[in-house]
Amino acid sequence: MQQLTSQALEHMIPPPTQTSILIIGGAEDKVHGREILQTFFNRAGGAKAQLAIVPSASREPGLQGERYQKIFEEMGAKEIKIFDIRERHHCENTEWHSYLDTSCTGVFLTGGDQLRLYSLLADTPLMSKIRVAAREGRMALAGTSAGAAVMSHHMIAGGGSGESPNRSLVDMATGLDIMPEVIVDQHFHNRNRLSRLISAITSHPERLGLGIDEDTCAMFEAQEKLKVIGKGTVTIVDATEMSYTNASKVGAADPLSLFNLRVHILSHGDEYNIRTRIPIASQSL
Repeated sequence: MQQLTSQALEHMIPPPTQTSILIIGGAEDKVHGREILQTFFNRAGGAKAQLAIVPSASREPGLQGERYQKIFEEMGAKEIKIFDIRERHHCENTEWHSYLDTSCTGVFLTGGDQLRLYSLLADTPLMSKIRVAAREGRMALAGTSAGAAVMSHHMIAGGGSGESPNRSLVDMATGLDIMPEVIVDQHFHNRNRLSRLISAITSHPERLGLGIDEDTCAMFEAQEKLKVIGKGTVTIVDATEMSYTNASKVGAADPLSLFNLRVHILSHGDEYNIRTRIPIASQSL
């Protein structure tokens, strides 16, 4: 099968995101209302949805894939394929490439280990096709927990919590570059990760920090807006107007000073424009 190179595909990606990309903080409701999963399903075509589930971040990808397959089958998806990628060469599967080229309307990245997910998918034509299709508006894309973290270019790979912000608190790596404008942290307030996200943003102040709680989603649509869905909050850390930090003057484990850091906390229905950096209150109240 003839395939475009990753580099050629990357040149096809337009800067703005044109469709629904759902970044989920993990532990989304899979039993009752399933609001977030139902939103992804609807954005992917509802009863006409032809989905791909990528459970590769999980230590038990077979079980994880089957779990989400059952959920989306119950919702009424037209077709579901599990991309059970356990080695990099599995990304060359011609059936999966054909599915992405001709039929697939939505891809779901499950939770697990974001470094594992990156190591299996990064710089493969399969991942490039998913990235291009999502950013061009030809399919919906969702990632939960590790599948959310890997959306960034500068990815939070791990770290601690419960301390003052410091550079040793966060381990950074390269992500899949689906939403390069942001740095994502998940299970956010549930695991006390505000300092970790601030520490990450200190090294990359041009990026927007997104801290997403469990059973909560930041859904990106056209015009570079995100909308909050779910039971928790999305914390936004904006360092574009930061006037001072001591990061270059102190040791890696020393507390950081950051002046004029802007923080927004958004709940269900609130929106945020990542271009203008302006929050918009929910219209449903």
